[in-house]
Amino acid sequence: MILDTFPNPNPERDYRIDMTCPEFTCVCPKTGQPDFAEIRVSYVPDQTCVELKSLKIYLWSYRDQGAFHEAVTNRILDDLVTAVAPRSMTVTGAFNVRGGITTVVTVHHQKPL
Repeated sequence: MILDTFPNPNPERDYRIDMTCPEFTCVCPKTGQPDFAEIRVSYVPDQTCVELKSLKIYLWSYRDQGAFHEAVTNRILDDLVTAVAPRSMTVTGAFNVRGGITTVVTVHHQKPL
């Protein structure tokens, strides 16, 4: 899945973009049961920004994929960093309760100075 981007309209300025995707789903690789989560992306763009429709379609692509919470959250960060090369980015996966346990995975990227 390709994440589309567009030029940052103000690359000379640091500003934060926050996106919340409350309907993320993937599948537990052990049981095959669906996992539901809210994915939150927060980043300071550099030269490009992620286009929202492509982000939505990208996240939908996980719907039938088996993935552990930790792995899928890290992969989303890696794919977004590859696409937009932000100054900094944090992705949080807040997974709904499963077996009495709620999981929140937070991963961060910081562009080297």
